[in-house]
Parts: sequence; structure tokens; C-alpha cells
Amino acid sequence: MILIEQALKFATKKLNEVSDRPRLEAEILLCHYLGCNRARLVLDSKKSFELNRYFKMVEKRATSYPIEYITNEVSFYDTTLYITEGVLIPRPETELLVDEALQIIQEKGLQKVAEIGIGSGAISICLAKKCQNLEIIASDINPKALEVAKINIEKHRLNDRVKMVQTSLLDGIDEEFDMIVSNPPYIAKNFNLPKNVAFEPHSALFGGERGDELLREIVTLWRKRGVKYLVCEMGYDQKEFMRAFFKENGIQNYRFYKDLAQLDRGFVIEKD
Repeated sequence: MILIEQALKFATKKLNEVSDRPRLEAEILLCHYLGCNRARLVLDSKKSFELNRYFKMVEKRATSYPIEYITNEVSFYDTTLYITEGVLIPRPETELLVDEALQIIQEKGLQKVAEIGIGSGAISICLAKKCQNLEIIASDINPKALEVAKINIEKHRLNDRVKMVQTSLLDGIDEEFDMIVSNPPYIAKNFNLPKNVAFEPHSALFGGERGDELLREIVTLWRKRGVKYLVCEMGYDQKEFMRAFFKENGIQNYRFYKDLAQLDRGFVIEKD
């Protein structure tokens, strides 16, 4: 048995080398273990608990294993999602992709969107929650991702408006769409992943030898299918690669957007 305040001190010290918010993560893990909120930790700080399993969770996180996989929970946009190992953890920069897509969908009154690579369901769920008349068909080649996305879609009661297909890109999906959105794999093959990211599925991270191969495939598909808009995330160092590709293919009506760190993070293309 150990006091909560003592357990948190130990956990904070243990997590100091793998987290830029060790105290917060120590509290998040303990809340998850005890099934309580952080306020309860303060109220019960002098109480003793059996925390052996909690310390095992802390030890696991100390290996750089993602905290989201331990708690099976991730916050994205204004939504809480279920997440588990084998599925990409949605990141704050992808919230900007949602913002870019939402602005066009709402301004233009778009009705039907395709998402390439639904992952946990984060993008499709946020778009559907914000746009009550929007229909989305989403693809993914990863059966684990589709399983997790299904859980999240059902949790948010969006089964009637977010449909999924296990396929590559939009293969076998013949419907017409107003927009394609995607956060595809775009990391170069020889890039050394940070320790925490290395636990995530490599198929959702690496986009080819140079990293932009799948991005170019998606742009080519968008053009072939005659879709009006494409909103796509990319790597911070891929702007010039994509600009050159657009020029080679006569694509003129496009723009890039930046993330909160002012790094190039994605592009929006509109059909001429």
C-alpha cells in the first residue's frame, strides 16, 4: 500500500525522461487505473492504495510506449476516441486538416465526402459531427483500423452517415464525391522514428522511398475521379516536391496550409 501523493512523485520522476509533461501523465495514468478524475487525486492524496498495477503502467510508459495505447483513449478536436495498438494515434496537427475541410464543406454546402485512410475514425467523425447533412465513405486497408473506427463511429452514433470499406485508396468504390480528405502515410522510408512513434503501425506512417509517393497517387486519383476538392496532410518538408508535381500535371488552383508551429502541413486543391 502506498499514498497517492507518494505514488505520483515516484511516477513523475520515472516519466521525466520520456515526457514533457511527466506529472500530468502520472496523474492521467493513475486516474485511468483508479477510474476517477484528477480532482479526486487531490482529495485522496493522503489515502493508501494497492498500486502495483499502476506502477507497471508507469514502467511501460517509461519505455516510450504511447500513453494513449495504455489508457485506450485519445482526445482529438472536441472528441474523445477509443484507440489501441495497431492503429495510428491522431495528432493535433491533423485537427487543422479538419478545419480546412470544414470551411469548404460548410461554405459550399457539400454533401458527400470520401476519406482515404480512416484510421481511428477521427477525421470522418469530426466532420460528420459538425455537418449534420454530410455523408462520408471511408476506406482503409488495415482491418484493425476499421475495427477501431467502427467502435468510435458507433459510440458517436454516426453509423447512418459514416460508411467504411476495406480497400486501398478508393478501389471498388464507384460513388461520386464532392471532396476527398486524407492523412496518408508520408514519412520517407529511411527516416528514423522517435521512440514513441515507433510503436505505431508503420503502414500508416511510411509513404515510400521519398515519402510523397502516396500523396502523388491520391492527387492523381482525385483528378481522375473528377472530384471538386482535395484536402490532404503532408510532411513539413514536402511542399516543394508537391508544388513541382502540381506544375508537371498542370494543376494550378491549389494552396498550402501551415500547422501551429508554422510548418507546411498540407494542401487544398480545387478542380478548375
